[in-house]
Amino acid sequence: MKSSTSLGYEEATTSGKKLSAVQILIYVFLILISITYILPLLWVFNVSFKTNREIFSAPFALPKDITFDNYSFAWTAGKLGIATFNSFIVCVTALVFSSILGSMAAFGIARLRWKGSKLAMTYFLTGMMIPIHCVLIPLFTRFAKFGLSNSLLGLIIPYVTFSLPITIFIMTGFFKGLPNELLECACIEGANIFQVFFKICLPLSKTGLFVTGLMTFVGNWNELLLAMVFISDDAKKTLPVSLSKFVGPYNTNYSQMFAAIIIAIIPTIIVYCAFSNKIVDGLTAGAVKG
Repeated sequence: MKSSTSLGYEEATTSGKKLSAVQILIYVFLILISITYILPLLWVFNVSFKTNREIFSAPFALPKDITFDNYSFAWTAGKLGIATFNSFIVCVTALVFSSILGSMAAFGIARLRWKGSKLAMTYFLTGMMIPIHCVLIPLFTRFAKFGLSNSLLGLIIPYVTFSLPITIFIMTGFFKGLPNELLECACIEGANIFQVFFKICLPLSKTGLFVTGLMTFVGNWNELLLAMVFISDDAKKTLPVSLSKFVGPYNTNYSQMFAAIIIAIIPTIIVYCAFSNKIVDGLTAGAVKG
């Protein structure tokens, strides 16, 4: 007599559908894309333990001696420790303000009835079409006038501003997807507009807030242009700007540079590996028709 486990396995095997040719091609394509992205990352991780001589003599071979001297140099002499702290302060602060302001604006556009809601949505979405290069010089002159240049606050303000359009766009889709009956019941029970937002709408749309927060944090973490133009003090530079110092006009230590790159991308890799399912679920859940 067969056990229940073997019977369940046979039932699952017999009931399983065969993959079609199109599905097989899709899986093969996705595997090739994954390999294309993963292999360069593994190669950078491999050569980060080598010396410059090993990189040029045997670029694809494993390192002879695994040592963390390159990482130690990048963290201390390369000042990646200070730069990482600055990036963390700037990105977290911008994340908090953009999430709060963006979700409030999205709630007002999606759930409140007023004549200028569509015009306001168009205005915010226009911000997604403006390249950062177009406003670089005006921002720099204004910030220099008000004493905001060469300061972390001078980075936080534009980071929040450029993060608001995508936050409002995604959160508006989440708020429009909430049932009207739920909000009507809250109003009948005597809840004011702030209670409806903070106690009902925001908790139900936390997936969208989580997704926009991740996108905002990763985007600001990797931002280089504003940080390079606005910050001149080494003690206030962020991580992407500090990485550029490892490339010199006459000499470049590639092993130390690759170690610094690994240090810089570790936070984003951890975030995406841990929360990739929530990112996809949040984007698809917010893609609703208002």
